[in-house]
Amino acid sequence: MNRKPYKEITQEMAWDIMQHGEGFLILDVRTPEEFAGGHIEGAVNLPLETIGDRDIPQLPDKSQELLVYCRSGSRSKMAAGKLAAKGYERVEEFGGVLTWEHGLVK
Repeated sequence: MNRKPYKEITQEMAWDIMQHGEGFLILDVRTPEEFAGGHIEGAVNLPLETIGDRDIPQLPDKSQELLVYCRSGSRSKMAAGKLAAKGYERVEEFGGVLTWEHGLVK
């Protein structure tokens, strides 16, 4: 059985967590330029290419719930896999802003 080291959730599930959850962090793994053009409210920009072998200062708690997205869902899947491989325990990937229906902020 080929089980992913992270969880794929729907955008509606992510929205529900954003509305009712606590202690989670929303990660936008697009470039800083893309992030500046519009992102989900409360998101932190952590570009995919910056997730490497080093510890991530913005993410000190490996048990924190992480909601990961990008533009279309491709980079977020790669980032979620990298984060899970680094020991993050609650990585949830929910696709991209192209299909996000809950608004973006600049």
